[in-house]
Amino acid sequence: MPITGTTTRAVNGLTARWAGMSPGGTVFSAAGVWPLLAFLADGARGAAREELAAAVGLPAGESAAAARELLHALADVRGLDSALGLWTARTVEPREEWAAGLPADAHGVLSGDPDTDQRELDTWAVKRTGGLIERMPVEVRRDTQLVLASALALRTTWLRPFEARPVRPSAGPWQGRTLRGLHRRSVRLDRVGVAAVRSGRVTEAKVCGDDGVDVHLLLGEEHMTPGEVLEAGVAVLDGGCPVVKGALLPYGPAGPGLRVEERPCAGPQQPALELTTVAFEVRAHHDLLRLHGLFGLTAARDAGQGHFPGISASPLAVGAARQSALGRFDALGFEAAAVTAVAAAPGGAPPTPRYTSTVVTAAFDRPFGFLAVHRETRLVLTAGWVAEPW
Repeated sequence: MPITGTTTRAVNGLTARWAGMSPGGTVFSAAGVWPLLAFLADGARGAAREELAAAVGLPAGESAAAARELLHALADVRGLDSALGLWTARTVEPREEWAAGLPADAHGVLSGDPDTDQRELDTWAVKRTGGLIERMPVEVRRDTQLVLASALALRTTWLRPFEARPVRPSAGPWQGRTLRGLHRRSVRLDRVGVAAVRSGRVTEAKVCGDDGVDVHLLLGEEHMTPGEVLEAGVAVLDGGCPVVKGALLPYGPAGPGLRVEERPCAGPQQPALELTTVAFEVRAHHDLLRLHGLFGLTAARDAGQGHFPGISASPLAVGAARQSALGRFDALGFEAAAVTAVAAAPGGAPPTPRYTSTVVTAAFDRPFGFLAVHRETRLVLTAGWVAEPW
C-alpha cells in the first residue's frame, strides 16, 4: 500500500516540529512516534482527542487509517524492519473495533509481574531492532495497564562506499582533532546543493543507499541552531524550500562547507564532487512527556480520569512515553533504530594549464544534521544532529 502525500507531510511535519525543539547531539524518529499517537487519537475523547489530533496533523477520525497506511508502507521499504506491539493487563480488554485496526499479531498480555513483563518487552525490542536497541524505553510497573510500542530498524549500504581517511579540521569546534574521516569523489553534482531559509543557508549532500533509502547530510551557517538546520532539511524534502544544485552553484565559496573551483588536470575531465565527512554514532533517549505539548499528551497525562474510552472501557491515562534511538554512519553504510513506547496507567598560482576541471568540494567537518529518507515517498525515517564524531 503506497503512502499518501498527506500522511508523509503529517509525519514530516512532526519531524520538523520535534527538530525545532531538540538540542544538539541527538537522534530521533518521528516516524516511530506518529503511528502510536494516531492510534491513541482514534481511541481518545475530549481534550485528549483534540490535542492528539493536532499533534498527528490529521482529524482524529482519520488517524487510525493513516497509521495503518504508514505501517503498511514501512513494511514495504527494503532495508527497514518495523513492528507494532500492544500489551494489556488481564483486567483491560481492548475494544474490538479499535484493536482490529492493529497488526494481526500485535496483541500480547501482561502477566502482572513487572520483572517478567519487562524481560518480555525488552526481548521484543532487541528482536525487532536486530539488537540495535537493547531495552524497551518504558519501565513496566505493577500498575501498568497497557503498553503500545513501535520499533524501526534501518540498514542501508552505500551505492558508492567512502574511503576512510583521517580528517583534521582547521576551524570550528573540532579544530585540531584527528577524526575518523570519510571521503569519496563522484561526477554527480546534483547530489549536493544549497538551500536558503530565513535563518541562513544550508548545504545538503545526499548519500544514496542501495535499497531506496538515502541519508541527507545538512550543514548550516555557524550561527544556526540544530533545529533550524534540520527544519530546513525537512522543508527541502517537502518542496517548501528551493535548492540550487551543484552544477548551478557559483565559483568560490558557495555555501556552508562548500566551494566550487577550477583545478588543473592532465586531460579533459568531467566536473566532480568531492565529499568529506566523518563517521558518527549518535544515541539518545527521549522522555516524550517532557514535550507533552508537542506530542498532544498534555490532557492525557491526567490520571484523575480516563481519556481513551475508544480503546477500552477501563479508564486509562498516559503514565509514560519514551523513545530510544540510534544512528550510525560509516564508510560502508548507515544503520538506525528506534523503539517508542507509551504506557498507560489507571486513571584549499601556478601558470594556467591547458586543461581544467570544475570541482565542487563539500566538507562536513563541524557539527551537522542528518535525515534518513525513503527516496520514493520522501518520508523522514530518522533525524539527528552530530555534535561529536565517532
